[in-house]
Amino acid sequence: MTAPTTAMVLAAGLGTRMRPLTDDRPKALVEVGGRALIDHVLDRLVQAGVQTAVVNVHWFADRLESHLAARGRAPVLRISDERAELLETGGGLKKARPLLGDAPVFVANIDSVWTDGAEPATGWADALIRLWDPARMDACLLLARREGAIGFEGDGDVFLADDGRLTFRGEAPSAPFAYMGVHITRPDYADTGPDGPFSLSPLWRASAAAGRLYGCVLDGDWMHVGDPQARDEAEARLAER
Repeated sequence: MTAPTTAMVLAAGLGTRMRPLTDDRPKALVEVGGRALIDHVLDRLVQAGVQTAVVNVHWFADRLESHLAARGRAPVLRISDERAELLETGGGLKKARPLLGDAPVFVANIDSVWTDGAEPATGWADALIRLWDPARMDACLLLARREGAIGFEGDGDVFLADDGRLTFRGEAPSAPFAYMGVHITRPDYADTGPDGPFSLSPLWRASAAAGRLYGCVLDGDWMHVGDPQARDEAEARLAER
């Protein structure tokens, strides 16, 4: 399929676990290796062919908008304003729907930084694009192995079948893979969700139960930058590269 040229960047969160670094800024502007988290993500998306990114804003929205206006480089940026109400991942995607167009989109969190493995710098995107098939799938998630991940201490999210189909961990004590913060989906995927805030997670679970949730594994190191300690560990890992 053709690579998505539009992305939804989820940048409106409060970043409470990142305090005190978010006492005076949104989480998206916390720096790792001298660059704001949102710039790490936007630059990755541009590498993958994204021309337009829709960014939702809430916490310190004015400061984030000013930073984006001063970037001076691709992609073209559009703002989905959530100042009045923080809408979570599903509600944020639903609200931004008029800005996203009709073609499949990347959806990306801003708290993931990753390094490349043996594949080229766009290998993570190429893997998603090769797998994505809207006739069979509602969403295609980029996954990371739990072992070696920085900033992730959970028991894993999903199991991955040979054909890429995902099943959630359920009652199992652990699962080998975690969602690492980037996926491809239809821009209208969240349209059937409720009004107001809601998470994408219940939609994914329903899609998984219907056999329509797929994924592939990142070739590289994943850093989930969710708190100050993880930020410091991510900086140390990047300094080794």
